[in-house]
Amino acid sequence: MSRAITMHATERPHEPALTCGDVTLSWQQFDRSTNRLARAFAEMGVNAGDLVTIALPNSTAFFESAFAAWKLGATPQPVSAKLPGRELEEIVELADSKLVIGVEAGRIAHRTCVPIGYVPDAEISDDELPDAITQNWKAPTSGGSTGRPKIILASNPGVFDTEAAGFSLPARSACVIPGVLYHNAPFSISSLALVAGNHVVNFPRFVPELVLEAVTRHRPKYLYLVPTMMARIWKLSAEVRDAADMSSLEVAVHMAAPCPPWLKEEWIHWVGPDVLCELYAGTEVQAITWITGSEWLEHHGSVGRPIVGRMKVVGDDGQDLPAGEIGEIYMLADGGQGSTYRYLGAEPKQLNDTEWESLGDMGWMDEDGFVYLADRRKDLILRGGANIYPAEVEAALEEHPAVRSCAVIGIPDDDLGQRVHAVVDAPGGVTVDELRTHMAERLVSYKCPDNYGFVDDPVRDDAGKVRRSLLAEEHS
Repeated sequence: MSRAITMHATERPHEPALTCGDVTLSWQQFDRSTNRLARAFAEMGVNAGDLVTIALPNSTAFFESAFAAWKLGATPQPVSAKLPGRELEEIVELADSKLVIGVEAGRIAHRTCVPIGYVPDAEISDDELPDAITQNWKAPTSGGSTGRPKIILASNPGVFDTEAAGFSLPARSACVIPGVLYHNAPFSISSLALVAGNHVVNFPRFVPELVLEAVTRHRPKYLYLVPTMMARIWKLSAEVRDAADMSSLEVAVHMAAPCPPWLKEEWIHWVGPDVLCELYAGTEVQAITWITGSEWLEHHGSVGRPIVGRMKVVGDDGQDLPAGEIGEIYMLADGGQGSTYRYLGAEPKQLNDTEWESLGDMGWMDEDGFVYLADRRKDLILRGGANIYPAEVEAALEEHPAVRSCAVIGIPDDDLGQRVHAVVDAPGGVTVDELRTHMAERLVSYKCPDNYGFVDDPVRDDAGKVRRSLLAEEHS
């Protein structure tokens, strides 16, 4: 991975490599700054095989820190810059991180820490470094965990093809990737886009107008999205959307959360059925599905067929289910169990004594092998004996033009077992009666929320993630 950056810097030294907000680095600047930073990290004790925790906000410094680690044969371990102290300490302890970037010295006992804004001594050389290949190219934490943290250590080393880095990325083009970098998908895709020689455009925070401006200005072939971003962009005025030039896009891929069908259809019509695609996988990447907009129109609601690994649907009795029946989705990597990742701090959920593993998602498959998601098993709401999948209710709620984001949770109820509670973020204002009328036109009555609670801030983060267990505690 480090050799790729040096190669691009040699071939195109003054072309842009990386933009985040108002800061742009050329390939030469990016290569030299990461050389110097890598040497500074080495002086702090970082060696090949070590994990380096990066707790920085979105910035060019985030990427510089990651590539500096790779240039030493170390493994970047990205986390949120907003992690509470104890949670960060637990992750660092689990990773046994040699260096923590983005926190003040002394904050974590017995660990070397450097703060946000750290700049290495200018006297340190920025000359080319010898090749070093990390044996585990990344180590993200699991998303949305509310218990003890777990780290997902990628099994594959830091070696990639600069002409075909993965994720259907182009080579030597531009990629607009407005994701939070501590999440696996935007971190992985951005890093590999750089390996492939692309100008990566990221943002300090997601602002829908700025994303459209970046697509119009930089003419990227590739755009990364999550449904939350898609919804916020779509709810801009038609005048703002129409002013954006999306014609350069060859791939606009969304992932990380279920996409409401109405929203997916709008984007298919906007950017084109062969441009809008969806990827479904866990950070563990035992298996990956992919679907184009054209395929989705023929298999409405699907996340595609496996293109890597295998998937099957299993019932509560552990037996494979036929097409059309909802069960738990199990996955098996092409190389067998353990070939794509290993956990630090957890054990995989296996199907009996087999190598098949589950991430907790529920769904079904059709006769053609296309996969459809219902929801995560732990998020399922049981109301009066009926199964209610929050994603379905949320998709209907988000059709209302006043709803910016929402989450649906199960609240304990002495009579029904659970009642359906919707947490709604609607900055422009909306009444409960308006939402009840809206939902009654879209869902059967037992699926409609029994209660509504309103919040002032987005329910989901920019990665489309929501911590339902915390919401349940707050709204019970």
